[in-house]
Parts: sequence; C-alpha cells; structure tokens
Amino acid sequence: MSKERGADVGDYSAPLFLAWQLTNRCQARCLHCCEESGPDKAWKDELTREESLKLARDAVAAGIPYAAFGGGEPLGVKHVWEVLKVLVEGGTELKLETNGLPIGEREADLLAEWKAQCIQISMDGATKEVHETVRPGGDFDGALASIKRLVKRGLSPEFVFVPNKRNAHQAAAAYELAAQLGCRTFVTGPMMRLGRAAQSWNGLSLADREWADAEAVMRQKAAQLGEPVKLSVYPWDILTEMRTRLESPQAMMLVVPNGRAKLLNALPFAPGDLRRHSLAECWEFYKEAWRSEEVADFIERAQTDSSLLRYANDTWDTGEWTLRRKALASR
Repeated sequence: MSKERGADVGDYSAPLFLAWQLTNRCQARCLHCCEESGPDKAWKDELTREESLKLARDAVAAGIPYAAFGGGEPLGVKHVWEVLKVLVEGGTELKLETNGLPIGEREADLLAEWKAQCIQISMDGATKEVHETVRPGGDFDGALASIKRLVKRGLSPEFVFVPNKRNAHQAAAAYELAAQLGCRTFVTGPMMRLGRAAQSWNGLSLADREWADAEAVMRQKAAQLGEPVKLSVYPWDILTEMRTRLESPQAMMLVVPNGRAKLLNALPFAPGDLRRHSLAECWEFYKEAWRSEEVADFIERAQTDSSLLRYANDTWDTGEWTLRRKALASR
C-alpha cells in the first residue's frame, strides 16, 4: 500500500520546522545535559549575528512554518531577539526551550506580542535545593519568576522535568507545582544518554524499574488532581528514537551553533553546512543522508555499543563513520 502524500519526509521541499541551536553556552552545567553546555562551552565558530539573521530570512523565504530554539541557552545570545523578530514577522511560529532566566518583563511582553506558540522552561525539582543540585549554576527562584511573568500574559509555559536519581523523589511534587503555577503542560521522559548525561549515566540515570515507578507516580498525581496540567511523557529512550527516525525521518532539520545541518541530536552526521550551502541544498543533503547505508550502519551498531553515543555532538561529513569504523576495527 502506498503512503499518503505528506507521510514521507521526501514529500517536502523544505523542512516543516528548524530545530535551531544558536549557542552551546549556558549559565548552568546541568548534570543531565544532552549537549554538555556550560558558561565556557560556546563553540569557537558559532554563527555570527549577520549569519544568523540571514538564516532566519532564508527560513522565512522557504516558507518554514515552525522554528524551535534550544541549546545551550538560546535567549542568552545577544542577537536572538532580532532573529526571532525576523521569523515572527515572516510568519514562522516559535518554540523556545529555555531555563527561563533571560525572560524579564520586557522579554515577556515581546513573547506575548509575538504569540509564541510554545515556551518550555526546565524545572528539575520542586524545591530550590533539588533544582539547583541537578542544575548547578541554575536559579530556581528566577525560573519561577519567569513562569509567573508568562502566565500573567496568558502564555502558559510548559514545565519540563527530567527524572533522575537526584530528583525522582520529587516527581509528584513537581507536577503539583506546575499546576499551582498555571503551566499548560508537564513534559517529562527518560533521561537521554548524550553529552554530560552520558558521562554521569551510571550514577544519575534511573533503572528501567525506577523510571517506570516515577512515571506511575506522576500519572497518579495527575489523575488525583484531575490533570489540571496536561501530562506529556516522551515514550522513547535515545536508542529507540534513533531506530524510529531511521524508519521514518522527521521533516525537521537540526541546525547546530556553527551552522552545520544535522540529522538528529543523537547522531553525529551533519551533511550540510549553511555557511557553504543554501538551506534548500542542506535539506536535500539531509534527506539523502537518512537513506544512506552509513547512517543505517551506525544506528544498528549503536543498539549494542553504547560507546558510540559519545560521538553524538560531533559534526561529521559524509564518509567519516566509514573511516572511524575501520580505525576501530583495526585496534
């Protein structure tokens, strides 16, 4: 049976959305960070203001309807508000994944004026002590204040909580806090074995049974309260996501801080370079890479060799995995 049009990534002449990391710098050094971000972790070759604005204009010209900003802390970049303005005025909707700290009164006003479609604020504890233990350099009170500013303006942010050994005991309390604050969604899921999280995996991640228990507690609390905040549980670990995306890639292109176009944050393949190629060219490279034997081989091997996940934040050209695989085999 043939697929309906729109069910395959090849049906699209441009991405449906950009997942754009403006920087790898962040105020905090979160223990479970997928990107290993931090105050001194900005990439030396991150896109300049002019390059970022050009990419925003190109996204608008391509008719991309949605742009999601993560990082690093995207709102910590000086020119981010100019980039967002270009996108909004061009009809592109916004999603922000942020620690919330750069959202003051003026910034909250702008986001309300622009009708930001989704603002996710990371809250990894129901108390200051736990939140700032999981997120060294974070600011619990500052994040709470930003959530309240957004709720006051009718934006109702999403509360993002990643259970681990340091905070799982507060899973129910975190959901209750999200409800008290007026958030619209409580977003959670298994910790991803990438970046700094991979380095602290053995001491930080929950065992399957522990994760199942934490999920059950959150579902129970949501049901008890009548689910005033939608509970959204991401269903996959990172290996499952890789397998699933190989079978059915998203119509999404990840742009990392230096302008390389990647397949997925769990994969090192970056077939396009927006400094050298047009957005349309990078999109074709993206679709072609997902069909390659090289990507399929890497994903298959990663299912039984978790050490390959250490390459997740790399930006490989086509053919690099073939060379690395040969080098590993010769050891």
